[in-house]
Amino acid sequence: MGVSAKGERYLCEICGNEVIVEEAGGGTLVCCGQEMTLISEE
Repeated sequence: MGVSAKGERYLCEICGNEVIVEEAGGGTLVCCGQEMTLISEE
């Protein structure tokens, strides 16, 4: 699953980093060697 919309929030389950998408490019967010988890959509 890739980033699809501005405002989506992603969380790293390992270290707790959180990312808010400013510009969707369709790629996959990775942190600590694993894909980040989508936690909310705006």
